Amino acid sequence: MTKVTLAKGLNMGLRKAMEADDKVLLMGEDVGTLGGVFRITDGLQKDFGEDRVIDSPLAESGIVGTAVGMAMRGYRPVVEIQFDGFVYPAYDQIVCQVAKLHFRSQGRIKMPMVIRIPFGGGIGAVEHHSESPEAQFAHTPGLKVVTCSNPVDGYWMIQQAIAHDDPVIFLEPKRQYHAEKAELDESATPVPLFSSQLVRHGSDATLLAYGPTVKTAMKAAEAAAGEGKSLEVIDLRTLSPLDMGPVFDSVRRTGRAVVVHEAHVNLGLGAELSARITEECFYSLEAPVLRVGGFDTPYPASRLEEDWLPDLDRVLDAVDRSLEF
Repeated sequence: MTKVTLAKGLNMGLRKAMEADDKVLLMGEDVGTLGGVFRITDGLQKDFGEDRVIDSPLAESGIVGTAVGMAMRGYRPVVEIQFDGFVYPAYDQIVCQVAKLHFRSQGRIKMPMVIRIPFGGGIGAVEHHSESPEAQFAHTPGLKVVTCSNPVDGYWMIQQAIAHDDPVIFLEPKRQYHAEKAELDESATPVPLFSSQLVRHGSDATLLAYGPTVKTAMKAAEAAAGEGKSLEVIDLRTLSPLDMGPVFDSVRRTGRAVVVHEAHVNLGLGAELSARITEECFYSLEAPVLRVGGFDTPYPASRLEEDWLPDLDRVLDAVDRSLEF
């Protein structure tokens, strides 16, 4: 058992994947000599060489486009987009090539590629460094979209994503990189990649969260317990495909659901979750499914981000509204 941060868990997972398969290689801005701006790839170029840990030019479209060719030739490229807001120059490659080549070729071409994106806010960064673009990728057929929320999931999920034969958008909550440590047992059996996970039992309402807001949901559940309210928390982990079985089971027991994400509420993942819960659990619901997220504005200057991001108070307010319905 080793105590690791999310950053260290991801680093260890990448190392394991590279040791297991010499076709795995890393590409991105500053991933080599520097070890990435968040040090996720620290030490990997030294140990695996410049041919497998490649410092790229500042050109996201070129990075992803090059990775497409490598994947077509049997490699398993792991691309790092340095910050969430930098992914848009590569959006054309991701949506028009990465997502479609397997379908377009009638299955003859595989696209085993992972695109790592640090996402979300809370680090006091400047513009284009705190985005939450997950809905745009989850809406694109041909892409798998997952996000880890803790060091243990980071370690296992990055390896599972790399081993997967379809392209995976791998979202990493950057404000959790160097936060709390967790005990990692490398001999344990990992949770399947495309599955949601019940992380706290409760009976009065269900909180659904992923990535950076799992911690927010857990804090809200702890605070609610002090007021005599029992909240269940589910870490969704996979955004496309969604694993709705545990969600439906939970909502049928609690009768209430609140979705929490940093992204804008309008047309965010909460909308799809709300629709599916309403369709499948209509007769179990005691209140409408409520959503808590960022406001429908561009991400604000860092001095205002704490007012913009969903926090404990906003989550508990939604819980109270659901319970009072």
